[in-house]
Order: sequence, then C-alpha cells, then structure tokens
Amino acid sequence: MVKMCEEAERIMAERFGRDTVIALATVEGGVPYVRYVDAYYEDGSFYVVTYALSNKMRHLAGGSSAAIAGDWFTAHGKGVNMGAFGSEANRALAEKLERVFSAWIHNGDSDLTSPDTVILKIELTDGVLLSHGTRYEF
Repeated sequence: MVKMCEEAERIMAERFGRDTVIALATVEGGVPYVRYVDAYYEDGSFYVVTYALSNKMRHLAGGSSAAIAGDWFTAHGKGVNMGAFGSEANRALAEKLERVFSAWIHNGDSDLTSPDTVILKIELTDGVLLSHGTRYEF
C-alpha cells in the first residue's frame, strides 16, 4: 500500500471518503477498458461493490493492475477481490459500505446475499492529487 503525506491523506478522505464516482481502467489482451464505478476511499484504498463475473473482475484477476481517476486525482493500484459481500469475513466492511452506498445499494440491482456480489479493493500504488494549486505525488 502507498504511503502519502498527512495533508494528501486528509484531502483524499475528504474528497473520496463517501459514495463517489471514479473512473476505473483495466487492461485485457493489450486493450484498455474504462468504466465509472461507485467507490469509497479509506486508508490508501478504494472499495467497490461489484459482480464477481464482471469484465473488470476478470481483467483484474489476470494481472490485478488498475488505473483510476477522480476529481483532480489519478492513480494506479492493485485490484484485490475481497470475496463475497455477505461473508462473515467482510461483515464490518460490508456494514460500512451499506451505510456509505445507502442511496442505491438496496435498489434491487445487487443481491447482497449472493456469493457473486463481491467487494473489490483497489490498493493504491502511486498517484497524483491536485488541491488548491498544490500537487501531491505518492
């Protein structure tokens, strides 16, 4: 996991420590794919609730490298499948994500009890954050 200065971490938590949309890019066969995802940031990682058999999860399983972009922020990261949303091992994180994503998580699009609904963790490895004229690299 990446180490960033306290000010950059504070800005990241303020900007992305809630339900936020980021662009997530993956690669398969040398071809880039990008999509928007709802994500939540905490302690150097973004979390996404997704379908285990989605293209993004297939791409990440093959090499685990990802790129993301958000509000005045770009980074690279390692995608980690944390397993089923409803698993006992993910209980505390799932409860937090249910609160963060409360505006949409129970709208019927995802079966949170299915083993195919998983938590994707994107561990940041490097990035650039811009805030009020200051550039933070980590």
